[in-house]
Amino acid sequence: MKRKLIKYGTGVIAGLCLCLTACVKMDVVPADKFTDATYWTSEDKANSVLNMAYRQMFSNNYIFSNEILSDNVYNGYGTIDEKIIVSGLADASNPRFKNEWGDSYAGIKTCHTFLQNVDRVTAMSEELRLRRKAEARFIRAMLYLDLTTWYGDIPHFTEDITLEESKLLTRKPQAEIRAWIHNELDEVAAILPSKQGYEAKDNGRITSGAAIALNARAYLYENNWEKVAEYAGKLINSTQYGSYELFNNYEQMFWAGNEYNSEMILTYQFVPDVRTWGNLVDYAPMSANARLNLAGPTQGLVDSYLMKNGEKWTSANPDYADRDPRMNATIVYDGAKWTDRTGTQYTIVIHPEGTSPAGKPSDKYTGIGTAQTSTGYYYRKFADPTPSTYREGTWESSADLPIIRFADILLMYAEAKNELGQMDASVWNQTIKRLRQRAGFDNVAKAMDLPAGNQDALREVIRNERRVELALEGLRVFDIRRWKIADQVLTQTPRGAKFDKSSGTYDYIKLPAGNFSKDRDFLWAIPRSERILNPNLTQNPGY
Repeated sequence: MKRKLIKYGTGVIAGLCLCLTACVKMDVVPADKFTDATYWTSEDKANSVLNMAYRQMFSNNYIFSNEILSDNVYNGYGTIDEKIIVSGLADASNPRFKNEWGDSYAGIKTCHTFLQNVDRVTAMSEELRLRRKAEARFIRAMLYLDLTTWYGDIPHFTEDITLEESKLLTRKPQAEIRAWIHNELDEVAAILPSKQGYEAKDNGRITSGAAIALNARAYLYENNWEKVAEYAGKLINSTQYGSYELFNNYEQMFWAGNEYNSEMILTYQFVPDVRTWGNLVDYAPMSANARLNLAGPTQGLVDSYLMKNGEKWTSANPDYADRDPRMNATIVYDGAKWTDRTGTQYTIVIHPEGTSPAGKPSDKYTGIGTAQTSTGYYYRKFADPTPSTYREGTWESSADLPIIRFADILLMYAEAKNELGQMDASVWNQTIKRLRQRAGFDNVAKAMDLPAGNQDALREVIRNERRVELALEGLRVFDIRRWKIADQVLTQTPRGAKFDKSSGTYDYIKLPAGNFSKDRDFLWAIPRSERILNPNLTQNPGY
């Protein structure tokens, strides 16, 4: 049964956060009573504030827009904020810079409000109060991790502040804040139950395993390989913080009927009709009643999928046959099969000279910037065909979205072990082999066994495995930044499918290259509006 984190929601409550007004839906007392002692009279009211923090912890929009910040996906229809960033044209007024900053500090504001007032609720056991505080502390740590990852040095405070105090804040070094995050997550992990320690009614709550996993991710973003191996190992080699295993079906893992499966460590929660997300309306095939194609997977992502036998794909191979099955579960290509919500299967036609299925809107490539795909590909990942997942007749989905899953932990562990010079057949079999077995590779040595090669060669294998396993989940942008290759991969000319006939014969679609300055773009600009309100906030180089 889905835990309704967002069942409280009709009114409006406002709070200042770093000179921003954070407006959030709540069914509580008026805003001027929010921190009044008369509000904190019941566990339900306290939980409603914590539920608000859960909702502010993450955004479904960022899963999709973050992919556009990477080399996995190209925004061909219109020009959104992320395309401006990738083009190297963003300045400190870019709305994405402002919104990421404001949304994160708004969530931190909610956590501080909860932490500073929950002790007023007398009708709550001390054990439960401690757990709920730990959940809020986790969310706050996750938001600070997000801020330090994008902006580097940031204002850091652990109690609620006034508007006047916010105008005096300065930026604290990223390393200091990261040290605080690590310590905070360690303390949280010691307090919270494991996934198996919660009752079913609490499915979806933050667990000790989630705290360990987020700490592993935080160390990953620092390239601290000893710590990555240590923390990922706590979830792979022990059940102290919960028992996790790969779900047996890669595509169906993301469907609503398989929520809270063995692989999900932390997910973003949605509830039928009450709270849904509808991003796929601008990414799915047009024949599936999508609105338009805002962005599509690139040929570079498609090329990264191996053959089922473990060989690299080359132009001598068929374009899409006999490939890593994760490709078909992730990307819709010309000739792919699509099952609609009535259970009817049909063939997707994207080739310009193909014949569209009768009675269906056309999915065919008609050029860059048109309503159809600009890359020759559409999204399949997250497209649950089950009718009950959606508000009737729409793409408004109630399926939960992944924040951290066990596959990511296996990939972190493999990468760390290789960087430490400790990759061997045992580690390979614990990690990459398990992922390929679940994916459905052929059971042959080339696909399943530790490949020969030095550390550099294995690094490329592991990085590619990470790319395809986590494709379209909003994580690639962080990888290309921490690997310091963003300035290389984002400035190459991205390609689409072999559907461009402008030269007389079909060739790969050539898309405009991005622009990424290694001296500026590894950090985002501190929003101009924030610096106007608080002149003590210095700016990152290049902005």
